[in-house]
Amino acid sequence: MTIRFPRVFLIVLDSVGIGALPDASQYGDSGSHTLGHIAETTGQLRLPHLEQMGLGCIEAIQGLQAVANAKAHYGKMAEISAGKDTLTGHWEIMGVCNEAPFQTFPEGFPEAFIQALEKAAGRRIIGNKVASGTDILVELGAQHMQSGHLIVYTSADSVLQIAAHEDIVPLEELYAICQKAREMTLNANGIVVGRVIARPFTGGPDLFVRTPNRRDYAVTPPTATVMDRLVEQGLASIGIGKISDIFAGVGVTESLKTKSNRDGVDWLLSVMKQDFTGLCFLNLVDFDAIYGHRRDPAGYASALREFDARLPEITGALRPDDLLIITADHGNDPTHPGTDHTREYVPLLVSHRSLDQGLNLGIRTTFADVGATIADNFSSKPPAHGQSFLSDI
Repeated sequence: MTIRFPRVFLIVLDSVGIGALPDASQYGDSGSHTLGHIAETTGQLRLPHLEQMGLGCIEAIQGLQAVANAKAHYGKMAEISAGKDTLTGHWEIMGVCNEAPFQTFPEGFPEAFIQALEKAAGRRIIGNKVASGTDILVELGAQHMQSGHLIVYTSADSVLQIAAHEDIVPLEELYAICQKAREMTLNANGIVVGRVIARPFTGGPDLFVRTPNRRDYAVTPPTATVMDRLVEQGLASIGIGKISDIFAGVGVTESLKTKSNRDGVDWLLSVMKQDFTGLCFLNLVDFDAIYGHRRDPAGYASALREFDARLPEITGALRPDDLLIITADHGNDPTHPGTDHTREYVPLLVSHRSLDQGLNLGIRTTFADVGATIADNFSSKPPAHGQSFLSDI
């Protein structure tokens, strides 16, 4: 087995989209452009290190420079799966494409299901509607603390979220309830949910704060991912952030949880000091969870600048035969109506130390090209979807 890059580092900038896909109108996302609209709205989107890699060469974006000699290969990727959620995007990156979107609950969950969940949890439920995770704490946090009732809510994604104050519902109890909810949403009575999410919080009515003790319970991908193939070969498949949760712990040899984007980069740099052969897969969720869903362009711009400032640490830690891939899983345009993800292209930046000049990788027809490239690099069984660009880099 010939391996060109023994270590591959894959970073997903969660929700950093780069323009509406041709079918965006079917999702209510016509005209969305996460990076472009952040730049236009704030006038503050200068990302010098990402620009040097070629981010500004992908397409014209206000404030981003298109350099003459990019330090990375660059392009953008379309999503062929149905949907625009986290699971769908990450699964497609790893070669699994969904033909039908996950079930959503715009009117809340059926009353019969809520009653069954109350019985399983041993606690009453309040909420049961589509809501922002921070807004619903303002609305129902005090009532929860007085009553001990669980706050249940959903979003435009296929999620069932259960929020509880850590002083009212101990973490282990909340996790156990979410596990029961997970078992109840695997097509029981027609209810199928992509993720059940534990959303613990602290504080008081003046300021409730969600804690880093979030835990996701996802469905298992329907077919083997590129990560599964690496594990079968005895190679490393290290997940940082919520990667293990997204893939239900399958195809992951080591999972490192994070508290923030900054913490995620710290963990990445720690792994980069280690000797291993295989994949290190990092998700940086703050872009999406803290700034995209909360429609905060200025905060989103600041988070992008913070990542950009740390990029030299990452590229400086690359060994001569390492491969670095930076992309995203969907968009979340903070200027777009609502609080949902947006159906967008995602950027693609690919770098290694022996690269002389970055080339335009064009518009890739599927996120799965990344997974196909990783499989090609490790001589793994290729995924059903995706075209490797290994020979182009």
